[in-house]
Amino acid sequence: RRVRSIRFFLSVGKDPKMKATQKKLRPMCEAAVIAALYAAVTLVTAPLASGVIQVRIAEALCALPIFTPSAIPGVTLGCLLANLLTGSPLPDVIFGTLATLIGAVLTALLRRHPIPALLPPIVSNAVIIPLVLKYAYKVEEAYLYTVLTVSAGEIISVGVLGFILFSLIKKRLPRGLTAYPVRDKREAAQTN
Repeated sequence: RRVRSIRFFLSVGKDPKMKATQKKLRPMCEAAVIAALYAAVTLVTAPLASGVIQVRIAEALCALPIFTPSAIPGVTLGCLLANLLTGSPLPDVIFGTLATLIGAVLTALLRRHPIPALLPPIVSNAVIIPLVLKYAYKVEEAYLYTVLTVSAGEIISVGVLGFILFSLIKKRLPRGLTAYPVRDKREAAQTN
């Protein structure tokens, strides 16, 4: 009986159905871990994460769509959870999450150019969040002032911390390894 259970355990990775399940499950698990990490970091750094002058440290995770498409739903759901758990008004929950989604999608699209790929989260938040502050939180400061303060916070979190995260991951990954499929020979040559 023990021999049968060991054989079953050793054959699990060879089953084609199991491999197909693992291919579907891995991106969902990656997204869930990223979402949980985003929400946890935002909750721990809550005093810094909201307001006219804000540095949402978790926005550094917006660099992850450069490496895996799972990061797009991961950071989006993480932002949604963080906004819900911190008691943000509904417009902030909706449009703050939308700003993160836009930034993550555009980052993924620019993934072959890592430095410019970090700009979309900065820009989307710099444009959308000041409007959220004005209409959801009734912030009286001028729109341009809130654009500047939100931009500064995003530059710190995504531009500096996101770049550091990108650099650390890039150093530790085998050359050319990402979770994105390689579409043609020219693209394969670019990643090597």
